[in-house]
Amino acid sequence: MPSTGTDNPILSHIQELVAEEHALFDQGGLDESQTRRLHSIQVELDQCWDLLRQRRAARETGHPESEAHLRPADVVERYTG
Repeated sequence: MPSTGTDNPILSHIQELVAEEHALFDQGGLDESQTRRLHSIQVELDQCWDLLRQRRAARETGHPESEAHLRPADVVERYTG
């Protein structure tokens, strides 16, 4: 099922995070704080994508999108694909 307008804030945030991630990658060698920020961005991206998947699954199964919630980093980082 396609995204709805209610997904737009999440998608916009993902685009902002990806732009920041690319800017850091483009810098080449990163210092310690930049490396920490890059990791933080990657975790937050995983959380956002997980939230979108939850919302889409809720819509597809006739459940309210409000059942979807941002899961903790330690949960989404343990996923294997």
